[in-house]
Amino acid sequence: MARYTDASCRLCRREAQKLFLKGERCFTKKCSAEKRAYAPGQHGQQRKKQSEYGMQLREKQKAKRFYGVLERQFAKYFDMAVQRRGVTGTNLLQILESRLDNVVFRLGLATSRAEARQLVRHAHFNVNGERVNIPSYLLKTGDVVALRQKSRGMDKFKSVFDITGSKVVPAWLEFNYDNYTGRVISMPSREDVDLVVSEHLIVELYSK
Repeated sequence: MARYTDASCRLCRREAQKLFLKGERCFTKKCSAEKRAYAPGQHGQQRKKQSEYGMQLREKQKAKRFYGVLERQFAKYFDMAVQRRGVTGTNLLQILESRLDNVVFRLGLATSRAEARQLVRHAHFNVNGERVNIPSYLLKTGDVVALRQKSRGMDKFKSVFDITGSKVVPAWLEFNYDNYTGRVISMPSREDVDLVVSEHLIVELYSK
């Protein structure tokens, strides 16, 4: 399985925006995006004039990196968004938000999306009562995500809740802390997505 293995903080610096890829570290003074607020590499501190294509590309890269999706899968999601009714850009963000790894992160069951992907791959979660270990599994309205019974006593999840216990669950999800169960109430609206991205530029890029 292809995956990004370089330093995560380089991605935030390249996009000149915090993408919160390192969990708790992103909220501390150790955050590289704050310590070195310029692009990585030898010429990172040079000012560059950005073309229209460059702006479109940066928005696409930002969205890909925020959700931890690689190029081929992102293009597949765009094709799905085009085929759905409604605004293509909003549809794309809804699809990305409905990934199982993202929902696990949004529910506060992981400190980052990368950690959520690893936990899903290790089969710690059930969806509608069935074990699912595919991070890209797309959830629908009414689907129930639950931490498996045998995983609930693990120190790993106790430490995660110490960090994320006060995290606000988005309005399109609900979470029951008594039985570690979350449910998709509805598909997220554009206002529910906290990524600062101009999705219409992504649509323009793929529409060429």
